Amino acid sequence: MRAEETVARKRADACRHLCGKLAAMRVFGIDCGTEVTGFGVVESCETGRESRLECKALGGIRLAKAKPLPTRLEQVYRELSEAMALWRPDVVAIEEVFYSVNAKSALKLGQVRGVALLAAACQGLAIAEYAPLKIKSSVVGYGLANKEQVQFMVARLLRLKELPQPADAADALAIAICHIHTAQTLEAQGAAR
Repeated sequence: MRAEETVARKRADACRHLCGKLAAMRVFGIDCGTEVTGFGVVESCETGRESRLECKALGGIRLAKAKPLPTRLEQVYRELSEAMALWRPDVVAIEEVFYSVNAKSALKLGQVRGVALLAAACQGLAIAEYAPLKIKSSVVGYGLANKEQVQFMVARLLRLKELPQPADAADALAIAICHIHTAQTLEAQGAAR
């Protein structure tokens, strides 16, 4: 069983209502970037036969290229820590590392991702990681969807009046939605046994 499935299953088990339904879950999604790191908070609520997803917050941490890397990393850590403390999620969902042709860019992205993981760990939060293909498949239904398709479907799933901006925040919301969908799927599979 993969790590994100373990986290989702544990969360589903811990949150089950007495009637056997998955309880409300608040997920803090993070889309790491070297220029903008997006974040989004999505909450699931069970209403009768269907679950409802609600966007609680979204934003982007803009990093000035002129500042030294350690200063930018500290900014990501500080702002993510503040947002997590404010929104008190049940779990943090983050995109797994993907392979890049440019090694220098991949290393910088890995550093930002490490700082995001550290911020979540310092808050004592469970962390789930998802591959980009899984996130897009979960939200759009197609693993090779483009950013515009992801933004559109995130807006539809969360019943937003306009597309979430910046695009990095939309991606973070998509990661959070992916985690909720995974938890719901695992819950349904467990109930079927």
